[in-house]
Amino acid sequence: MEAIQTFDFSILNGIQNYLKCGFLDGFTVFLSYLTTSGIIWIALGVLLLFFRKTRTAGIVLLAALAVGFLTGDVLLKHIAARPRPFTVTDFTLLIKAPSGSSFPSTHSCLAAAATTVLLVKKRTLGFVALALTVCIAFSRLYLYVHFPTDVLCGLLLGVLCALLMLWISKLIGLEKKINKKN
Repeated sequence: MEAIQTFDFSILNGIQNYLKCGFLDGFTVFLSYLTTSGIIWIALGVLLLFFRKTRTAGIVLLAALAVGFLTGDVLLKHIAARPRPFTVTDFTLLIKAPSGSSFPSTHSCLAAAATTVLLVKKRTLGFVALALTVCIAFSRLYLYVHFPTDVLCGLLLGVLCALLMLWISKLIGLEKKINKKN
């Protein structure tokens, strides 16, 4: 565990030492607030529900977000109870200190879940979401609120939750059921 923590801090401190600047300060703070509680992904999922062509994507996206949140934020964070990087070292945050433990990154999990669904169901929108997901994941490191391993595991969890929901959707024939009703 000590080797992982050393690795994590070397990346976090490298970001602070070599990339810190006013533009990234503002950009990452903006991203943090924009994506708090997965609101941007939830809003996108709800918006997709309004159109017949995207309704299945909206349902699967919202289901993936729910599973990701329950698995990551409700279950794993309480089991792991990993302290956040800013609580382990003396670091002044640019944002209000997040509550809860660090592992896994919920921001990263929800972004990856939404992006994975979109890449499968609505490829063009998925590529836009992928760019946003990369920025969100980086912002969690830049803001010093997550360790790199928290972000990586959050991304992996999000992808797995999305793949599970996509598989279940296909298994139950959700697309056909939705198109049949319309």
